[in-house]
Parts: sequence; structure tokens; C-alpha cells
Amino acid sequence: MDNQAIARVLAEIGDLLEIKGENPFKIRAYRTAAETVASAAVALAALPAAGLQKLPGIGKDLAGKIREIVETGDAQYHRDLVAEFPPTILDLLHLQGVGPKTVQLLYLSLNIRTIEDLEQATRAGRLRELRGMGARKEALILKALEERRQYAGRHLLADAHETALAIVGWLREHEPGAEYIPVGSLRRGCETCGDVDVLAVGGTAALMDVFTSFGGVERPLGRGDTKSSMRLGGGFQADLRLVASESRGAAMQYFTGSKPHNIALRDRAIQRGYTLNEYGLYRVSDNERVAGEREEDVYEALGLQFVPPELRENRGEIERAIEHALPRLVELADLRGDIHAHTDATDGRDSLERMAAGAAAAGLSYLAITDHSKALAMANGLDEARVLDQARTVRECSRHLDHLTLLAGIECDIRMDGTLDLATDCLAQLDLVVASIHSGVNLDQAQMTKRILRAIESPVVDIIGHLTGRLLLQREGYRLDLERIFDAAAACGVALEINSQVDRLDLNDVRAKLAHDRGVKLVVSSDSHSHAGFGVLRWGTLVARRAWLEPADVLNTLPVEQFVRSLRRNRR
Repeated sequence: MDNQAIARVLAEIGDLLEIKGENPFKIRAYRTAAETVASAAVALAALPAAGLQKLPGIGKDLAGKIREIVETGDAQYHRDLVAEFPPTILDLLHLQGVGPKTVQLLYLSLNIRTIEDLEQATRAGRLRELRGMGARKEALILKALEERRQYAGRHLLADAHETALAIVGWLREHEPGAEYIPVGSLRRGCETCGDVDVLAVGGTAALMDVFTSFGGVERPLGRGDTKSSMRLGGGFQADLRLVASESRGAAMQYFTGSKPHNIALRDRAIQRGYTLNEYGLYRVSDNERVAGEREEDVYEALGLQFVPPELRENRGEIERAIEHALPRLVELADLRGDIHAHTDATDGRDSLERMAAGAAAAGLSYLAITDHSKALAMANGLDEARVLDQARTVRECSRHLDHLTLLAGIECDIRMDGTLDLATDCLAQLDLVVASIHSGVNLDQAQMTKRILRAIESPVVDIIGHLTGRLLLQREGYRLDLERIFDAAAACGVALEINSQVDRLDLNDVRAKLAHDRGVKLVVSSDSHSHAGFGVLRWGTLVARRAWLEPADVLNTLPVEQFVRSLRRNRR
């Protein structure tokens, strides 16, 4: 099992324990373990129990349960907890704003067991009978139920990637001679995915039996000689297709999509006397194959520059490919620094020194430490005195590092009126300020836009973090006049963040492209809370690529001296 799958079981144990009203320390132990597992830099399935106990927060008991999950797909303790409740109770926890305490209250007071029970009770006004469950909470739950319907069948990009890796690993164990290629929305880097599609190039028909015996299969959906489908735990549908080597490129192009891109490509093929399908590009006059083994050859035969998968959305890429004028998209290796990371001074899990080591191990040459400001009390946010004390510590630590520069920053809360959570003279002494919103998210469009515009106007703000505040598959972003905000950011020299956290990816690709087109510079940051968390930069980089960004469009591709000079506070 992959780390994310193990972490999900541990997190569910923590949630079920809270629904039961168990000891808070026990609940916290499982949740901390889930976070540790999810952010681990190595595959924990390969570690023995003794090796697991070297991880922070993992003792003998938890190590044993992790090994049990790896070996059996679950833990008996988890199964026993699940058996104490209706099997549908965990569905309630996936609703935005419905935590374990709320689930406990709903279950014990109103016997609410399912999503359907909850919706009926909410629409009937029964939730208002419960203490602390007024009209506002009722409206939020109805909104969460509607968003659940909207997002049904979608999965986070990182989860789809982990599932595809597990499937490919299983297939490769049994038939290592074939080439396995994940395609579809996953290959395009879409922020959420539906199905997981895998091509097996040069594979044999025996792979179909291997595929349908993959662990975690809930039920088969169909089995054929060249294609099989199955439903996995967690709601994923996975498809496997056998592809002949001579059709490899055509199949990659066809099954990567998107549908609008493929239609435009097929239309171009017809106009030039060809027919294009998953087997190859053929000349209509004599049915001779013109291209198919290599994906690049398909585009070249159609008179096009090769279109990277991330751009295949029919958003102008065909026209640019005709002119051979597609951008040289930014790559993960282009990122030299990360400008948004947290330590255990606030809500991070690791020390400053450990975060620095993690950044260096990730190949970065600079890292900005941006812990939370005092408004975020639940994260132990820093006041002015602690901010300046930490800045001195960060700069002193940086002087002792050979291959990494640390920058002293802050993630400063934007208050309801658009002012900042810390004094201007304090913020002016830092190397950079990321300003973000973490509360008061239900203002109307005019109020929220005014709030962010005022923050942008502050001379000490360099970057706006996770601008729209959305959480993928959980909640929509704030209501904003984005064009006004982008124009203000461009005029003031304030950069906007592409936050790489897998449930944020905020700004998204369309909005990041619009920001760039209106003259805004962007940064790709991890928002890492642990030393192993810098790996999420790969997801933010995919967003930047889908936004057509080149390295020069992303400030943290610059060497540290140039990056610092490019910040709003240092521009003249």
C-alpha cells in the first residue's frame, strides 16, 4: 500500500475515536501518525516495524498497526471501530464543515446515519433543535451537500497519481517487459481526476487477469481481451488498455485527451487528407499509416509543434502549435526556492533546522520561513516580538548553511477590513511578507475584493497567498472581482501565489493564466508544514504549466539575489 492509503486508515481511526468521545490524546496520536505517514519521504510499506518507530510520533503500537495495514489492507482495530457505527457514518465526515463532534451530535441526537438522513433532517429544520446548530450552520450544511453532488466522482490529482502508481507497480511485478503509461486527465495534470486510465504497451492478454486481481478492487466493471475496468475502494474507476507498440504514440495522444483538443486535432487531420484514431494517423487515399509509434510524430505529420499534455484543453494551443510558438513551460527543476513554509514555531511539525534540511534535500537553494501571524491563535501565531525574534534566528541559521539561504518572512493574516495583522514597522524589517486570508470567508464580492485590494496596496506586502481560498472537492473560493485584483497586483508589483497543497492548487490554471496575461508575476510555493512536504511543489508546477507559464513568469525560478530584488519591497 502507498503512504496515502495507510494515512487514510489512521486518520479514519482518529475520526472514529472522536465520534466515540475517546481520550483526546489518543485521538491526536492517530491524527499525528496519519500526517507523519502522508508526508513521509520514503515508502513506508518497505520499512519494518523497527524502522517505522524511528519516525516522529510512531511508537511500537502504531508501528504494528501500520505493518498490519500494509500486509492486510486494513487494521483489525479500524474494523472494530467501523463495526460500532453504521458503515455510512464516515461519509458525513467528508462534508465541508462537518467534523467528528458534529457527526457525534447528529448520530446520537437524531440518529442520522447517512448523507440522505442528513439532508432530510436539515431541510425539515430538525437540526435547529440541537444546541449550537442554528440557521447559519444549517445553511452551511446544505451548501456542503450541494457541493458534494457537484464533486461526485472526482478525486484529487495527487490521490489519482498514487492510485495509478500502485496499479502500475502491481502490473510491472507480473509483466515487467511491458511499458505502462497513465493517461487521461492525470497525464494532463488536471487538478481533479475521474477515472484512472493506464496503457500497457506491448503487454499480453494475461495482464487482464493480473489487473482485475489488484488489491483494493471492490468489483469488476468489465473484462475484455484488450480493455478491462474495475471499481476500486475510495470510488476510483480504473481502466487498463493493451496497446501494440506501433500504436503507442497515437494511443497516448488519443487517451490523454482532452476531448475538445482531440476533436480539433481530428478536424485538422481530415482537412489534410488523414484520419486519426487511437491506432495511428492514416492517409485516406491509400489507408497507409503515416504516424503512430511516437506521439511527437503524430503532431509533426499534422504540421504542428508538439503540444505538451498540460496544454491540451483547446484553449488556443492548436493555433500556437501551427505557428510553432508554444511557450517553453516551466519545470519543477526550474524552481530554485520555496517562499511559503511553516515551522513548529506555529503550526508546522518540524524545527527550523529540519525544514532547512528538507528544502536542501529537495534541491532548493533558498527557503522563506513564513510562519503564521498572531490572528491565527489556533496555530500559535506570532506577535511582533516573536516575529522579530524568529527573523534573527532564521538569519543566524542561514549564515551557517553552505548550500541554502533562508529568508525571514511571515504569512500575515489579512483582517476583515483589509489591514494587516502585524504592525507595518515590524513587517518592514522582514525579507518578505505573504499576506493571506484564513477567516471571515463569507463576505460578499464587493467586501472581499475591497479587503484584498487594501492588502495589496500596503507597501510591506510582497505576495498574496492562496488568493481565492478554495478547497478542492470541499468548498468554492471567495467571491472576488479577479480582474480588479490582478490589475492592482500588477500595478503594485505584488506577486500572486500558486499554492501547491493538493487540496488548494490556488490559483488554479485558468486564473493563473489570466493573472499572467494582465501582467502579474507568480510564485509556486509548497506551504509545507514538514521537512518532507516540499514534494508537493510538483503539483503547483503542473498548475503553472497548465497556465502556460514559462520560467521567467515565476519569480522563484530566479537565483536568490535576483528573487529578493524582484520583491515589491525592493523594487525601485
